[in-house]
Amino acid sequence: MIKVWRIWKYALGSFEDTKTAKYDNAVCIIRSFIFVSYLVTNCFIIAGVIRHWNPPNHVQSMRTR
Repeated sequence: MIKVWRIWKYALGSFEDTKTAKYDNAVCIIRSFIFVSYLVTNCFIIAGVIRHWNPPNHVQSMRTR
């Protein structure tokens, strides 16, 4: 699990140096939260597009009084 966490940190852009080593996990958690929020937002946008992709043609008739 530690190896997966290290790979995930590198994938999100964490760097392994002595100056910011103690903040790497916090930065990774914040970037993961931002990534997940973008992913969820994108899924909702795509679901809305798919839902309204080809709506049925509704013929609206005008009623005369």
